[in-house]
Amino acid sequence: MAKTKSVFFCKECGNESPKWIGHCPGCGAWNSYVEESVVVGKDKSAKNMIAVASKAKPVKVQDISSAKETRLDLECGELNRVLGGGLVPGSLILLGGEPGIGKSTLLLQVALRLRDKKVLYVSGEESAQQIKMRAERIGIANENCLILTETNTTEIIRHFEDVKPDIAIIDSIQTLESSAVDSTAGSISQIRETAAEMNKVAKSLHVPTFLIGHITKDGSIAGPKILEHIVDAVIQFEGDRHYGFRVLRTIKNRFGSSSELGIFEMNANGLREVSNPSEILLSQRDEQVSGISVAATLEGLRPMMIETQALVSTAAYGTPQRSCTGFDTRRLNMLLAVLEKRAGFRLSMKDVFLNIAGGLRVDDPAIDLAVVAAILSSNEDIEISNRYSFAAEVGLSGEIRSVNRIEARIAEADKLGMEKIFVSKYNCRGLDTSKYNVEIVPLATIGDLIKNM
Repeated sequence: MAKTKSVFFCKECGNESPKWIGHCPGCGAWNSYVEESVVVGKDKSAKNMIAVASKAKPVKVQDISSAKETRLDLECGELNRVLGGGLVPGSLILLGGEPGIGKSTLLLQVALRLRDKKVLYVSGEESAQQIKMRAERIGIANENCLILTETNTTEIIRHFEDVKPDIAIIDSIQTLESSAVDSTAGSISQIRETAAEMNKVAKSLHVPTFLIGHITKDGSIAGPKILEHIVDAVIQFEGDRHYGFRVLRTIKNRFGSSSELGIFEMNANGLREVSNPSEILLSQRDEQVSGISVAATLEGLRPMMIETQALVSTAAYGTPQRSCTGFDTRRLNMLLAVLEKRAGFRLSMKDVFLNIAGGLRVDDPAIDLAVVAAILSSNEDIEISNRYSFAAEVGLSGEIRSVNRIEARIAEADKLGMEKIFVSKYNCRGLDTSKYNVEIVPLATIGDLIKNM
């Protein structure tokens, strides 16, 4: 006979314990155990509904066929790029993001565009009428997009077998409930069980499935960490509510690069793909002002020109402020120390504010030179031409270090009509400069930058 008991689960790894403990022995996390009620001795026949007779046998690695997997074109270039060139049949994709960032809009928009594919959109959060209103706002009609409002995985799997969709979308994984687990939707055990069931049905029926996931206040996807291990790819939808840009970033991808990035723009009719983000991220200024430089950065395999803005002013309250938006504050402090020690600029008693325009967050070390140029420009009140760009890393000794894929950065600057691009002299070895119209300025130290600005 079934009975209910309390069990503690680790939010990070899903490890189970009969009592609360502060330190998880499975993953080492602290204060990660939460209490849930489970049923012991319950009939778990729901799991048998997706059981598939396995005919797998051990095969020598050299006997395995190396035929390339055919990917499904989602008719969305940015999403195809992030997924590695398209959607792999049978894959399970987890899409996370803040509430209202546009996760449901993006996937509904993709579902409506695929007119030659049968798409099953399963919603556990919105009614069919609400989804219809969003589809009318997007302005795309598609008879092959089927809407199902259901949260029970047993019923969802039955519809999978009846409809036989080409692509499935689950909105969201935190709303699903499995009959094999007696706990509320969104709990650790429910998310773990429902994700495992969706993974099994996606693999057995070869239906690529998107799972929409909520995130917690610290930015991580809600639920156990094992959720990210179960799925084949994890992509994060990011953006600032005060900007129209949305960034789709890969965190994990078993079928492609995990450093790709896609950019969208939110408007009244949904999300628009931004195929050339450099022209949008660079502001069109009629007048030259100090403290602004253009960095040639790289996100995944995509080169972009972004605007770096700096403001240096005298500290009004005695203690100087260091503030960054879209850049690492510790990296800024390091660059300021290099400028003071190696170049002789007295910045220790000045406020320094740094902003990456467009609401982007950049981790590429090649942006160092642009940051230094913007700080020096603001400090000396000297304008930098908006036709100059920078691509180099700055070392602790003040040297200008080389960065990877310099040809792609120079080609992007050349395409946008830049006049000069400042790079490390070590990147110029063996570089064919004759095929570029942009002037390439090699630098060895920060002193060379000051002379050429």
